[in-house]
Amino acid sequence: MKIKTISHKLNSMLKSCRLCPHKCRVNRIEGQTGFCGATHMPVVSAAMPHHGEEPPLSGNRGSGTIFFSYCNMACLYCQNYQISQQHQGEKATIVELADMMLNLQHRGCHNINLVSPTIWIAQIVEALTLAKEKGLNLPVVYNTGGYENPEIIGMLDGIIDIYMPDMRYSNDDYAYRYSKIKNYSQYNRQSVINMYKQAGELQLNQQGVAVRGLLIRLLVLPDDLAGVKQTLEFIKKELSNKVALSIMAQYHPTFKACGYPEINRPVTAKEYNQVVNYAQQLGFELGYVQDYRRLPGEDDPFLPDFNQKDVFGPGNKG
Repeated sequence: MKIKTISHKLNSMLKSCRLCPHKCRVNRIEGQTGFCGATHMPVVSAAMPHHGEEPPLSGNRGSGTIFFSYCNMACLYCQNYQISQQHQGEKATIVELADMMLNLQHRGCHNINLVSPTIWIAQIVEALTLAKEKGLNLPVVYNTGGYENPEIIGMLDGIIDIYMPDMRYSNDDYAYRYSKIKNYSQYNRQSVINMYKQAGELQLNQQGVAVRGLLIRLLVLPDDLAGVKQTLEFIKKELSNKVALSIMAQYHPTFKACGYPEINRPVTAKEYNQVVNYAQQLGFELGYVQDYRRLPGEDDPFLPDFNQKDVFGPGNKG
């Protein structure tokens, strides 16, 4: 199906929004809001070359990252809470959004990295249509928290080149407690299966930069509340142990986490290494891990500040 046809279908869904599993059925075009709070015009907090993503995305020229505001998850510990839940950012027209993509290409970025695109996918596809007509030819990355409507993911076949979803929880009770979302594992797993069918295993060019495929992010939470080991077993059984993984140690008890003692601490080196070792035991070969260091008083290099022009501080290492 042609991208313009998909764009039209997605935009029509904004009149009774079901772009994500909440299926709030509000008319966003007329300003009605559902769970995420978003209306019609996309809100962008930053658009920049990002050098702190996984190596095959950042390469040596950076990932052309567009951070969207609002979110269909309400994570108590969200590191991007300034934009996801406090909604900092500026409204952008479709033309302006397309121009952002083209500017990132002009700056030499390896890809267009859409962060939290789920609720804005109708506007994004419309902007991509325009940008491609003007010469955009970079791979497009769908960088998501993983609470997706499989129907919508199915419509993105041929539009998205690289899928980078979180598989945040294997336990739906924890998903609701910490992120206020229902049936996460069902929607997440079916969507990831669809992503894998579309894009396959991660493909790198001669420079080691991703051009297509699936890269799954696994955030380790304290006391394995994410159930990462169960998720790894699912990936091996239903997809393949050749799927690329990014196992993240960067959890930090920010935002509202202080009200929940069980998540009001960083993960330990032992907790993190247990997950990495289990992935190795299951035969996963392609993966990315973070340099785990928790020195007293050391600033966390992964925490962004969207109040600053340089979101991730000197060197852009977020």
